[in-house]
Amino acid sequence: MKRDYYEVLGISRDANDNEIKKAYRKLAMEFHPDRNPGNKEAEEKFKEASEAYEVLKDAQKRQRYDRFGHQDAGAGHGGFSGGFDFDLSDALRTFMSEGFFGDFFGGSSRSRGPRQQRGADLQLRLKLTLEEIATGVEKKLKLKRYVRCDECDGSGAQRGTSTITCPYCKGAGEIRQASRSIFGQFVNITTCSHCGGQGQIVAEPCVVCNGDGRVKGERSINVKIPAGVTTGNYISLEGEGHAGPKGGPTGDAIILIEEQEHDLFERHGDDILYHLYVNFSQVALGDQVDVPTLTNKAKLTIPPGTQSGKILRMKGKGIPHLNGYHVGDQLVSVHVWTPSKLSEKEKKLLQELAVCEGLQPPKGDKSFFQKVKDAFI
Repeated sequence: MKRDYYEVLGISRDANDNEIKKAYRKLAMEFHPDRNPGNKEAEEKFKEASEAYEVLKDAQKRQRYDRFGHQDAGAGHGGFSGGFDFDLSDALRTFMSEGFFGDFFGGSSRSRGPRQQRGADLQLRLKLTLEEIATGVEKKLKLKRYVRCDECDGSGAQRGTSTITCPYCKGAGEIRQASRSIFGQFVNITTCSHCGGQGQIVAEPCVVCNGDGRVKGERSINVKIPAGVTTGNYISLEGEGHAGPKGGPTGDAIILIEEQEHDLFERHGDDILYHLYVNFSQVALGDQVDVPTLTNKAKLTIPPGTQSGKILRMKGKGIPHLNGYHVGDQLVSVHVWTPSKLSEKEKKLLQELAVCEGLQPPKGDKSFFQKVKDAFI
């Protein structure tokens, strides 16, 4: 069950916009995935804080949330309830849209005067096989996105014309409204809604992009995926997202990794598990068999007397640790195959073996049963 959004951000229900943003910034900076690599708990808290902020920062969504809670918060109005999965990509987009990167890397994110609207990020899901994950792979991706309009070079203005200073904000890109109270004078600064904070307005829109400064396009890029990734990892490609309107900076492309289910192997961290089926003679007498690996095949020795369920380890045949030097192992679970159909000759041979004393399981031998138990651990 989702926690209360006010509780998530640690604020009161009558908190103002500035308090909401300040609380979100503190949590986002603390739990950002780049500051907590591989920490799933921190990632969940980062997503939880971002989702809460997306609802509470918007007056209409917040009003619906206060009335209906999670059941109907923002439903039909761009909210994140009603079955919408607010994932890591959405959380990162929220973080980047608030301009916290300057603070994140030690600089300042505050600016004055006109500003350009940043293009939206692209989100792509990339499915990889275990073989690709084990070795690393380079993938060619086709990105369908908004690109800068060549006709107006992204300005949005018709060729031969130029933009004019916004008459509402006088080129400042923001509107300042002063008010007085018993506590003194307060100045409320908001982005100019007429020019979108750019300080300029297109007088004669470009006929190709209709004044937006961008058009639909596509581009193919090559992306190198390191070995050892897993579902939930992501790669951020700076500047490969949508172009910003009217010459604004380009967003990023966020590649979300998805691991495909394998026909032969199960992944357990950096190790992989393979189920090997053999006959009774092979485990009783011992044998050497070929088993598949993620890169080819390898020889595996089955010691005499191996019990069904025993786990044999093949060192270094697993998956490399992401950004590390350790390589996992391939674990082979040995299973004795019981035939369901036998010929008369085979039945006769098994009946002769059934009376052999050496083939009878011991009774009351604790050491034997401990060995069997250890085979499953």
